[in-house]
Amino acid sequence: MTSTENSTYEGFTAEERAAMKEHAQEQKKAARRGSRADKAAEAERDVLAKIAEMQDSDRVMAERVHAVIKTHAPVLAPKLWYGMPAYALDGKVVCFFQSAAKFKARYATLGFNDPANLDDGAMWATAFALTEVTAEVEARIAALVKQAVG
Repeated sequence: MTSTENSTYEGFTAEERAAMKEHAQEQKKAARRGSRADKAAEAERDVLAKIAEMQDSDRVMAERVHAVIKTHAPVLAPKLWYGMPAYALDGKVVCFFQSAAKFKARYATLGFNDPANLDDGAMWATAFALTEVTAEVEARIAALVKQAVG
């Protein structure tokens, strides 16, 4: 018997199921929005509200990440993605912030998806652990998001 045959599939965690439900709600809400300007303004309000709901350290980091992205990659549009603050270009999520509490993790994550232009040879990082957003970390995030949309 292989280890695959021996193990049982437990399914999605409660946190993963909650994230999928949030994503479905986000899609429905986005489909109901009015004009493009209204959609953008409401999407940013949704992101800021989600950030405000976060626990203290996650909230502080998410606020700073949001500010850095808005300043250094203003072409990215804030939106919610699986209940997380995300930033999209032409409707495709380029990067996102995942709070540590979201999946009961040890650290928050700044992640990048396929549309991010971070390619560096045959292998490159697409996610970064965050425990604190210092001035040095802000500078690194700024460089990454500029490269991601460049």
